[in-house]
Amino acid sequence: MEKQTRIEMSDLSRRVTIEGMMVDVQIFRFDDEPDWVIVVANESGRTNRWDEVFASDTAAMAAFQIVAQEEGLAACLCQGGELAVH
Repeated sequence: MEKQTRIEMSDLSRRVTIEGMMVDVQIFRFDDEPDWVIVVANESGRTNRWDEVFASDTAAMAAFQIVAQEEGLAACLCQGGELAVH
């Protein structure tokens, strides 16, 4: 019997609103992987999974906050039909 991979969600995952734009920030890792992943979704369901992975959920949230504050939430999502790469 194969072991099923489980997802560990970070307690740092949350809904963020900046300048009237709201996104859900999901930070998680698979139980068989050490690195944390960020997925950002807007209200219409458009999502962006960041290419970069992080050693901790704290590092992942810090990276999200830096991009959101310096470039805005739109930089954390799909833009112009293409995925924003982080």
